[in-house]
Amino acid sequence: MSVLVGRPAPDFNAAAVVNGSTFVDSCQLSAYRGKYVVLFFYPLDFTFVCPTELHAFQEKLDEFKKRNVEVLGCSVDSKFSHFAWLNTPRSKGGIQGVTYPLISDINKTIAKDYDVLTPDGSVALRGLFLIDKEGIVRHQVVNDLGIGRNIDEVLRIVDALQFTEEFGEVCPANWNKGDKTMKPTDEGLKEYFAE
Repeated sequence: MSVLVGRPAPDFNAAAVVNGSTFVDSCQLSAYRGKYVVLFFYPLDFTFVCPTELHAFQEKLDEFKKRNVEVLGCSVDSKFSHFAWLNTPRSKGGIQGVTYPLISDINKTIAKDYDVLTPDGSVALRGLFLIDKEGIVRHQVVNDLGIGRNIDEVLRIVDALQFTEEFGEVCPANWNKGDKTMKPTDEGLKEYFAE
């Protein structure tokens, strides 16, 4: 498994479905420069854990937008499969109402570049990458197929990254926005534990 943290995020140019119904032939990661990007991979359309995650990202989309973060979903399905799933009601296991781009990695090149393709090459694991405004990966996590993600944790990581960028202090374990931070020095650590 490659660790991409601290390295440029692999660029891609792929077909996608945007706003639930619009086909886009060219969704390019580098077009999002100047914004943060949460790029997440999920195994397949029309599966089980996946729609819960996609709806959970949609439910928090305004929170991501407030933080200047674009959310991009990606799987090895075709854009036509994405379109069909986007037009399937939630009550029938669909993701109707999801508006952020769903990228088609039909050739599995994006999943390979991010090193989240399963060993048998059939689908992507649940990889998630937080990419900063300069296109550098600042956080990554990969879950096995049956383990859904916590979207509030993704927002927490975004908050921590943006806090450290703005103020130069670091965020200790279990930090949430508004909690105490520390200077990245021996003295800063001592002050943190002294309180």
